[in-house]
Amino acid sequence: MKTSYSDIDIQFTLDGTPIQVLNIIFEQFSRTIPAHSHGSRSYEIHYIPFGYGNLKADGKSYEIAPNTLYVTGPHVEHAQAPLMSDPMQEYCVYFKLKADSHNRKASSVLNRFAQTTFWIGPDTQDIHALFRQLFWELEHQYTGYRLQVELLLSQILICMVRNYEQKKDLSSYPAPNLQADKASVIIEEYFLYEYQNLSLDTLADRLKLSTRQTQRLLKEFYGKSFQEKKAEARMSAAAILLEDRERSITSIANLLGYSSVEHFSSAFRSYYQVSPRLYRQKMIDA
Repeated sequence: MKTSYSDIDIQFTLDGTPIQVLNIIFEQFSRTIPAHSHGSRSYEIHYIPFGYGNLKADGKSYEIAPNTLYVTGPHVEHAQAPLMSDPMQEYCVYFKLKADSHNRKASSVLNRFAQTTFWIGPDTQDIHALFRQLFWELEHQYTGYRLQVELLLSQILICMVRNYEQKKDLSSYPAPNLQADKASVIIEEYFLYEYQNLSLDTLADRLKLSTRQTQRLLKEFYGKSFQEKKAEARMSAAAILLEDRERSITSIANLLGYSSVEHFSSAFRSYYQVSPRLYRQKMIDA
């Protein structure tokens, strides 16, 4: 599983320094990445949301767990290997500073970032949310997406520097809650891929929890009930499907698991305050 954006021409400026983005990747590792390094003023930011592995960098070995964040800068030799029983997933941004930022004032974000050629630790700045939004923008490419991408990349760099300033060892943080991490993956994949036949009993069974415990977990993770998450998943899919003019509204209702087109239309109108037919017409006219 790999999503890569290497053919986009993204350039932005931070602290007066031009930055060129060379690649943006999300990947679940199925193989070892051999030792390699990058050239002058080239950096990679790596974030591991799920899974486990090992990083070798500058001759040292580091265990990789969920919520690990690390940066590899110019000439830092590094290699990555997944734990095959639960391989790590990784967001990675590879970019190059187009001018030397070391001569800037000490408080500058880019100066602080450029001086750190290698760092590893747990993320304390919710970078995962920024990466999720970044890939959403790149996938959908709605109006203004390039500006949003530039802003998100700037935020990621700023959050990276704020992580440096924590000045805490990886070992000083509590071990990750593995059960919670696995539960979140199960929940997100269930609503993402099985929105046609969502069932609280089925989700509870997969989580090996009672339905009451499952509802409590959904509230804790997302602030929503099962029914709210179900409506969100179905309506998000419905909005995308309605953009396909070849699909009838009846077929979309069937695909989403509604018992009738009337039931679907009522649910859609309640969620978006517009009928499916009018929503589709607005999309065509836009």
